[in-house]
Amino acid sequence: MIAWLTRPLFRLLVRLTPDGDPWERIGVAPKLNLFGCGAHLDFPGYLSGPSTVLVHSIVEIQDWLLGCRYERDEVLFGEADFWQHPATFERLRAGDCDDFALWTWRKLVELGIDADIVAGYCLKDGKLGGRHVWVVFRNDGVESVFEPTCSSRQGMIRPLSEARDEYVPEVGADRNGHRFGFTGYMLAQKRRLRRASSSSA
Repeated sequence: MIAWLTRPLFRLLVRLTPDGDPWERIGVAPKLNLFGCGAHLDFPGYLSGPSTVLVHSIVEIQDWLLGCRYERDEVLFGEADFWQHPATFERLRAGDCDDFALWTWRKLVELGIDADIVAGYCLKDGKLGGRHVWVVFRNDGVESVFEPTCSSRQGMIRPLSEARDEYVPEVGADRNGHRFGFTGYMLAQKRRLRRASSSSA
């Protein structure tokens, strides 16, 4: 009964949520499963444990990533979604966006850089694309988006001011592994409801 009541109320809340800046942070710690069904380890766990790759600069992070291969979890692990620990990613040097992003986030934090791992959606032609994970970091007074799976060093990092309209962030974790939310979560839900309504009409 509670679930039956909650769903209509949630849909109403989503519809009443005004459109705003999806990048606005919400002071609520989202549940871990909102990051993805393969995210079983809380984020401080990804920042701890062994690492055999030492980096001394952002450029070294980029160069190491360029030697890695993008591969779907179904191929690597036989699972729809599996978030590798950075140590596992270092051994395989293969994974999908969340694996690339977790490793990049950890290495930026190890360099003393204020970095967040962010999960949400890319926008394509103004519509929600696939689920995606990326990194946002702040360095030398500039906030930037880091796309670790990009195939060129030049395309990996862009100022957030240039890239922000290409994403709908939903949830993130800061340099200490503390989880937080974005207004983008509710906006993404609203887009899904609109898409469902238009397809059923």
